[in-house]
Amino acid sequence: MSREYNINDLMGSLNDYERKNAPEIIFIEGDEALLSEGIRVSVVGSRKVSEEGAARTRSFVEGLVKHGIVVVSGLAEGVDAIAHQTAIDKGGKTVTVLGTPLSKAYPAKNKELLETIKKDHLAVSQFPEGCPVQKKNFPQRNRTMALISDATVIVEAGEKSGTRHQGWEALRLGRLVFIMENVASDPALSWPSEMIGYGAQVLTRDDIPDIFYDIPSLTAGAELVL
Repeated sequence: MSREYNINDLMGSLNDYERKNAPEIIFIEGDEALLSEGIRVSVVGSRKVSEEGAARTRSFVEGLVKHGIVVVSGLAEGVDAIAHQTAIDKGGKTVTVLGTPLSKAYPAKNKELLETIKKDHLAVSQFPEGCPVQKKNFPQRNRTMALISDATVIVEAGEKSGTRHQGWEALRLGRLVFIMENVASDPALSWPSEMIGYGAQVLTRDDIPDIFYDIPSLTAGAELVL
């Protein structure tokens, strides 16, 4: 059953800027402790992910799970769904942040995945029941996803990918942003170098083992106010 919370009460460690950019109310279903304990990392990327990107997503998420890190994503087709499913399959925990009300999976083919997450993990939405699915919902969702995560990792994304919103929102909120090397070195993309100029870090294969130890917990420790 879904519950409604004031996000400032749910995540009491938010600073003034974070509160200004947070939804006032969020709706959650599942294990609410996943919002106030441990480290959370968003794993995001293309809906039309390549085979190589899918493999990178699975490998990276498996490493997160082995280190007890909660995997956050947005239930979209491609990288998001792979990240959630890999976390589940490997015995980890995952949080989905929706651009729809909690009762609606988008895309619809991820409905079973959403139901599993609501039952055994955690689903979060800032959109009340009856709210229509609109394009503008998803950048708002990305901001909330960045807010509840200690870091964001971009696995694969095109020049106009919505994933860019997540990276910029995370940087504005003072969160760590990692761009996988294959994305950062793609000459067809202009936005990775712009993000790197504002503090995003390039994540190479050699760096990946270290990331699991170096992510600070910026969002943990809040007391849940019921």
